[in-house]
Amino acid sequence: MGDIADYHVNQYTSGRWGQPTNDYKRRNDNMTNQVNPTRVVTGEVRFSFVNLLKPRAMQQGGEEKYSVVILLPKSDVATKQRIDAAIEAAKQVGKSKTWNGVIPPMVAIPIHDGDGVKPSDGMPFGEECKGHWVFSASTKADQPPKVVDANTNPIINPTEVYSGMYGRIAVNFGPYSFSGKKGIGCYISTNVQKTRDGEPLGASAPEASSDFGGGQPAQQHNQYQQVPQSSAPGYIQPQQGYGQAPQQQNYNQAPQQPQQQQFDPITGQPINGGVYGI
Repeated sequence: MGDIADYHVNQYTSGRWGQPTNDYKRRNDNMTNQVNPTRVVTGEVRFSFVNLLKPRAMQQGGEEKYSVVILLPKSDVATKQRIDAAIEAAKQVGKSKTWNGVIPPMVAIPIHDGDGVKPSDGMPFGEECKGHWVFSASTKADQPPKVVDANTNPIINPTEVYSGMYGRIAVNFGPYSFSGKKGIGCYISTNVQKTRDGEPLGASAPEASSDFGGGQPAQQHNQYQQVPQSSAPGYIQPQQGYGQAPQQQNYNQAPQQPQQQQFDPITGQPINGGVYGI
């Protein structure tokens, strides 16, 4: 997007837009939260299409970013009101900094009704989006989010971060003007908290026994390694099971829950990776 646009994005994602760059301001995070009208810390939400531990490109050759789709319950009216106010504040920033003194009559906003249809293709959102406001947030590969648990301790085990978990997230809203489009983007503002587990969304990680088999006595496999009793010329009857898959069906069987191609419910673009954010 260019050096100037990247600078603006960096300002939005860090929560420093419009703030004096002195050491006191940098140290006082709470004050930054209070005076930055475009930054919101959500109530509890559900996370989908989680790429929080490793950046991924939306398409081959594209820019790698950390990203997540956020499902905000419609019952959380307070968070929705803060988001709406932050979007309006971001429009004012766009007027003075990005859009040459004018707010466009049609400004694309990043939040969508999960009970409606996707703007990408007009198809309904997934079932997990029903009763929620849906929006995506991302940040550049050189600005990794800090992911913590309910006690604000850093999460070390990557399998604890997955699509379907619940948590809170800090986001910043900021204006953009790119390829003739003007709108408000949503950016991860450093901090993500997992508050509790939830039912995984999408394909889950297969058990090792699904790939390699398990629970079989070793001698049961020997019958598939034996040579047929008769090796005389003209022998045509194979030993039972010879050259065939083992009777234990999961020995060479695909995982019971194969990895499925996932698509961003907002953009409609394929997501590289499954449930786990690694």
